[in-house]
This record gives sequence, structure tokens and C-alpha cells, in this order.
Amino acid sequence: MSKKETKQEVELPEENKANETAVEPTVDLSVEEQLAADLAQEKDKFLRLFAEFENYKRRTTKERIELFSTASQDVIKALLPVLDDFDRALLEISKSEASELLKGVELIKNKLSSTLEQKGLELVEVKSGEVFNADDHEAITQIPAPSDDMKGKIIDVIEKGYKLGDKVIRFPKVVIGN
Repeated sequence: MSKKETKQEVELPEENKANETAVEPTVDLSVEEQLAADLAQEKDKFLRLFAEFENYKRRTTKERIELFSTASQDVIKALLPVLDDFDRALLEISKSEASELLKGVELIKNKLSSTLEQKGLELVEVKSGEVFNADDHEAITQIPAPSDDMKGKIIDVIEKGYKLGDKVIRFPKVVIGN
């Protein structure tokens, strides 16, 4: 029996060899599959990188356009108090008899205003009696409302607000009724 057992032992490895040869083609297929998977992975990486680059280009283009449109924002913000001073001056001069002086100051103010408007500056329209909105207005103080219907509404505009393009660079400062 020992000879038979040895024969069987010898035959078993031969059967395993036959199975190994059958496994080898699957190894070839798995290598092909592995290469296909690697190719798909590299394609995915490429597409993601390409999409990321396109997003980068779009974002930088948008940032450049925004930068050009608001490049003068600091200068315009610095000139807003000058516009306020012109408004105050016009108010005081209109109280006096100096009509020629009033015309001169109006011309200068209009020229400054039109120049700033050409650069994109817009006045934020606020009227007395509008409902106060904290997102659009800056409340300076609250006073007792002259009537019940004026509670929570704008009583007076202390300082005008301005936008540069779509961005508010100075919110209107208002007094609200409580």
C-alpha cells in the first residue's frame, strides 16, 4: 500500500499542475482586467484633473472681472464723505441768498457724482416710511414713533448708502421708530 499511496501522492501534484495551467489563463485575464482597471482609473484621474482645471480657469476669470470692476472701490469709498459734504454745503447755501454760489457748488457736485456713476457707483434708495431691514440698512438710533404705523419703519435717513456694482460699499444710516 505504501507504493500506491506514493503513486497517489505523485499523481496529486500532477493534477494540481493541471489546475495551475488552468489558473494561468485566468491570471492572464486578471492582468488584462488589471490593466483595464488601471486605464479606467487613469482616465478618471485625467477627467477629474481636467474638470478641476476648467473650474480653476472659470474661477480666476470671474475673480479678475470682479477685481477690475471693484478695483477703484477704496478710492470711491474715500470720496463718499466728499459727496456728503457737498450735500451739506448745498443745504446750507440754499438757505442763504447766494444763488451764484449755489449754482457753482451744484455744478461741482454734479460733475463729481457723474464721474463716480461712470465708475459704477449707485445710490441706494431709501425713503422715510419704508420698513427697516437690518440686511439693507444700518440703524443709528431709535426714537419714539410719531404714529403707530411708523413703528419699525424708517423715520429719517442720516447718511446715504451706495453700491458699487452689485456690492453695497456703504449701507444707508437711518433712524427708526419704536
